[in-house]
Amino acid sequence: MSRKRDHKGNLRGNKGQRGTTPLRHNKSQQNVLSGDQVEGRQAVRELLLAGTRKTREIYLAGDLDDAPILDDIIDLADEAKVTIKEIPRTRFESIAKTESSQGVVAMAAPLPNYEIQELTQSEAGDAKPFLLIVDGVTDPGNLGAMLRSAECAGITGVILPRHRSARITPAVTKTAAGAIEHLRIATVSGIPAALGRLREAGIWLVGLDSGGATSLYDLAIADQPIALVLGSEGRGLSRLTRERCDDLVHIPLQGVLASLNVSTAAAITVFEIARHR
Repeated sequence: MSRKRDHKGNLRGNKGQRGTTPLRHNKSQQNVLSGDQVEGRQAVRELLLAGTRKTREIYLAGDLDDAPILDDIIDLADEAKVTIKEIPRTRFESIAKTESSQGVVAMAAPLPNYEIQELTQSEAGDAKPFLLIVDGVTDPGNLGAMLRSAECAGITGVILPRHRSARITPAVTKTAAGAIEHLRIATVSGIPAALGRLREAGIWLVGLDSGGATSLYDLAIADQPIALVLGSEGRGLSRLTRERCDDLVHIPLQGVLASLNVSTAAAITVFEIARHR
């Protein structure tokens, strides 16, 4: 691959190393799913564009073909003075955590973990809170796709449970395609308790449930603060979560199958709500 290099032949943005320095992991953080390893070309590009957290270094597989997005990544890294290391494919694969990293991995500062009260407050000029609450989605691909749709639909904050749920892994960052750089995310010990706090803050709680009495398309939506609550892939909303919702809605299905993938259902619902806001 022919890439932009300085007069010494190093990749622009590189401090002179081309994969000769061993990757150093903080052992105390290896199992902490905090979004500090970002994989995939679009995700890394958005990480650099957003500039909301520090990017420490970027690894490129040495056998990549030319592509405009790779030039963008190199230019953005150069502007931000981020080290880029081009390394052999075998070593790159020992670093990447996903099978579809597209030859690009970035090491960054962990994502900030917001408090619930920060998500319920509108900043000057911002729209009223439009939150997504994910109750027990365990598949990283589903969570990443949900976050991508959420950001595109204008979600202002996301709440995830700390336990029995997918975390912000490299697989999630790849599927989310950079959405995590633009979303405020809070983690809580329990979703039902969090819903109680949101109700006290004046947030309207709408749960998506196949048994909901109201069609999504009949939901009376105004410009009030709202939180959409989605359950796990298999069992949907838990009983306690369902009981704490102000309204339960369903997506009318026209075919033979009885359910949608949770990320597809999330996309349909967030855009339908956004259409009325």
